[in-house]
Amino acid sequence: MYLVESKGGAIVCMLMSLFFLGTWPAVMTLLERRGRLPQHTYLDYTLTNLLAAVIIAFTFGEIGKSTTHKPNFLSQLSQDNWPSVLFAMAGGVVLSIGNLSTQYAWAFVGLSVVEVITSSTTVVIGTTLNYFLDDKINKAEILFPGVGCFLIAVCIGSAVHSSNTADNKAKLNDYKYAAEYVLFVYNNFRYDEIDILNVFDSKDLENGSGSRNKAKAGTAVFLIELEKRRSIKVFGKSTFIGLAITFFAGACFSLFSPAFNLATNDQWHTLKKGVPHLNVYTTFFYFSVSCFVVAIILNITFLYHPVLNLPKSSLKAYLRDWDGRGWALLAGLLCGFGNGLQFMGGQAAGYAAADAVQALPLVSTFWGIVLFGEYRKSSRRTYVLLGGMLLMFVVAVAVLMASSGHRK
Repeated sequence: MYLVESKGGAIVCMLMSLFFLGTWPAVMTLLERRGRLPQHTYLDYTLTNLLAAVIIAFTFGEIGKSTTHKPNFLSQLSQDNWPSVLFAMAGGVVLSIGNLSTQYAWAFVGLSVVEVITSSTTVVIGTTLNYFLDDKINKAEILFPGVGCFLIAVCIGSAVHSSNTADNKAKLNDYKYAAEYVLFVYNNFRYDEIDILNVFDSKDLENGSGSRNKAKAGTAVFLIELEKRRSIKVFGKSTFIGLAITFFAGACFSLFSPAFNLATNDQWHTLKKGVPHLNVYTTFFYFSVSCFVVAIILNITFLYHPVLNLPKSSLKAYLRDWDGRGWALLAGLLCGFGNGLQFMGGQAAGYAAADAVQALPLVSTFWGIVLFGEYRKSSRRTYVLLGGMLLMFVVAVAVLMASSGHRK
């Protein structure tokens, strides 16, 4: 099997993982904003997410000759390593629940803020656990200041969400008063004397087409059109619902990497004497299988018993829904390969350092602004907070990667 053994190779894996893990949430958000049911999207995503793990296992996991101390992927499937397998599968369960939760949280809180809060929670809890599980191979004097930067980022992220919510409410109130004024003018003056506000001349960022019937990103009309089109309706619902789901997802994410660490390195000595540790590819395979099973069970349940007032669906309706299926399948591949690269880098340089990929909001925020018009026409306060949040992530990812050690 192929193993990443150098610090430089581990950092390359982390950077590639950072891009993949920051991009797939944007693809999923795009589909929800176009009106595709999240249950349908997540079922498609789950298939290719598992496929990515299978591809990695049968390629990287089978390179080279299998030995007693370093068995390849297929050799380990028949070994008595069930304690480690159970740790791997537990990690897959919490990751699957966390990923499923974020798909609903994105609608309430926005792509950027959800990724900030979940990633920061993951680092604060998960990185601390990994540091001690890895026998402190990372440089604590560098690592924990990086964790502190993530903690500051999650606080600023919450402030960004609060400020942006206030901005959107102000836009909707202004639009309401403007609409009442236009109606008054229409009822009291000739139609050709009305100077209607030009709020429809712009390009639709999500569909990529220009039209007089598309609202400018950041305007009240844009928010109203988005609400009509999207599958999860958020107007009139408390933002605390979104934040609660977000922090729950963060708690789930903070546990999957330590569970993976325990599966590959057996720090608690649960394996029988002479049984080799699971390699990263076998662990990732079992991890992804459990993630797949949980996702299938939960999403099929949500088809017939949906949450958050979503419409009911069925397996038959899902199989017929090809609108956006290609994008959902792409999201699964991006997430699967992103997770695999994170674990490959973590096995070489320490899983605490590999948590640098949790700076993925840098990528997600970029896509959120470019694709969805997030934070357009927001207040200066929101822009200042957003800039501070992103700065903390840039510092955090640099510091965590600088803390990389080398596993013996």
